[in-house]
Amino acid sequence: MTLQGKKADPVVLIHGAWAGSWVWDRLVPHLEAAAFACHAIDLPGNGSDALDPAVVSFESYLDHVYGVVGKLTAPVSLVAHSGGGNVASGFSERWPNLVSRIIYIAGIMLPDGMSFVDIVDKAIENYPDAVGVNPSTVYSADGLVTHVPPEAAITHFFNDCTADEARSAARRLTPQGEGGRAIVMRTTARRFGRIPRLYVEALNDKSVILPVQRLMQSLSPGARVVSLPTGHAPQLSAPDQLAEAIIPFLRADRNILATS
Repeated sequence: MTLQGKKADPVVLIHGAWAGSWVWDRLVPHLEAAAFACHAIDLPGNGSDALDPAVVSFESYLDHVYGVVGKLTAPVSLVAHSGGGNVASGFSERWPNLVSRIIYIAGIMLPDGMSFVDIVDKAIENYPDAVGVNPSTVYSADGLVTHVPPEAAITHFFNDCTADEARSAARRLTPQGEGGRAIVMRTTARRFGRIPRLYVEALNDKSVILPVQRLMQSLSPGARVVSLPTGHAPQLSAPDQLAEAIIPFLRADRNILATS
């Protein structure tokens, strides 16, 4: 596909906590049908990656994505789900010239100097459900690794999937290294802040509930917003709707996005 004679930017898809590249399996065919080159990755210690999750760090995530992007024609479009939003933000701050745009799907889009715990604490007084899956999250004895029991995953992550799809997805979740998840975001206006962003709201999200999504948007302004009537993982439950929502942004000329 070309955009006014230019080849479309490669699309790098970044999964969220406890997940893996498999979470994009139903969305990728829609993007490929629209002629996008897609690269769904497993972050270190996640999905099929064999690294011990207890030793991962946010830096190792960023370095891994850099290794993937380095093999592509940059700049790339980053599509990030849930906690993968942290990786997209951090990568864009570190290497802004390698990123043409970011799409957050029910994503963690933190302002500079805040963690997701800070966001939840800010929201919880008015929205008790802002705790999401946190009360069900199980920590290892040393606190370095967490996992989410299948029933909690079905309730919070896959509530609008079919019963069979939800059970299958819940079984595929893997332990998560807290070194890559529990971070404070550091971004600047002149680096991350110059990257065009699209935020896809999941209106029926039981994990990152809508008020939390909108709080992050207000604290990190500048993203365009589209809304979908889905749960936390529209790439699984409504991949056709999600593709329709994000393809126009992926197709837009990066120079026009940067100035609009």
